[in-house]
Amino acid sequence: MMKVLFIGGTGTISLAIVRKLAAEPDFEVWVLNRGNRNDILPEGVHQIVEDINDEKVISNRIGDMTFDAVCEFIGFKREDVERDYRLFKGKTRQYVFTSSASAYHKPAADYIITEGTSLSNPYWQYSRDKIECEEFLMDKYRREGFPVTIVRPSHTYDERNIPLGVHGENGFWQVIKRMMEGKKVIIQGDGTSLWTLTFNKDFATGYAGLLGNRHAIGEAFQITGDETLSWNQIYMTIADALGVELKAYHVSSEFLAEAGKKYGYDFEGSLIGDKSSSVVFDNSKLKRIVPGMSTTVSFNRGVRIALDYILSHPEECQKEDPEFDLWCDRVIETLEKAGKEI
Repeated sequence: MMKVLFIGGTGTISLAIVRKLAAEPDFEVWVLNRGNRNDILPEGVHQIVEDINDEKVISNRIGDMTFDAVCEFIGFKREDVERDYRLFKGKTRQYVFTSSASAYHKPAADYIITEGTSLSNPYWQYSRDKIECEEFLMDKYRREGFPVTIVRPSHTYDERNIPLGVHGENGFWQVIKRMMEGKKVIIQGDGTSLWTLTFNKDFATGYAGLLGNRHAIGEAFQITGDETLSWNQIYMTIADALGVELKAYHVSSEFLAEAGKKYGYDFEGSLIGDKSSSVVFDNSKLKRIVPGMSTTVSFNRGVRIALDYILSHPEECQKEDPEFDLWCDRVIETLEKAGKEI
């Protein structure tokens, strides 16, 4: 039986993997987190309810425990993985770090992305921090044999989320509300750039196949679905699922980045450093060692699963964002006025 520890374990990606492994008899699943959402964990999962940043307390709680795999989902900066290295060196046969596909070179030299694509993102600090984490861990692997595996998700969603390019601090709901109210919805660029969306259950299949796999040690793997859509297609699919007409309003990513600064929206990072770049992921490396990896939930189906859940759970999922709504109206009004005055 494999003993696997998740640092986090209740997020969009990690919860799907926890659920998958907890349902299999060959895994003993542990989660280490603050316990804020542990009521959604499946039965039989062992819990360590502590703050991972309290290193002394965690060290005492772990004691002489060892794991077949430690899976890090809330590591964002180098100090986070340095802490994990100190805590789990010699106590795990595999340390799996969740990085990000946004770490790949921007602007992309080639729209086909493989694990060999260089890592560099001058537009997004989040991505640069992930790169620094990867560099630290791979150095420990090369110098000391620390058993690291790096995974790079792209845009992964679940039944509680609708993937979008442009939204406010409260997430996707205000955009869905605009669609249902017949208002114009902002799409970055001309909407033709390519993007890949992955339902979390499909991601879990790829991730689980890497656990305990000796071929994964010292390697990086991107885990995404195989369905590639343009952003126009993504928004049109959402509108179709809602049964409404999409009133798309295209705005350049550069304009959105500048217009969002005053309101605290980091569209330079999330758009120019990520979503406005056309990317198609080559997952052949992953599929060679995880042959069961495939897209079983197309976006057309996944968005309907998500909308069914979201519309039936208003208190949990429908977080209104009047400030973002007003910002969208101002952006559209400003551009339309400028177009008339030229």
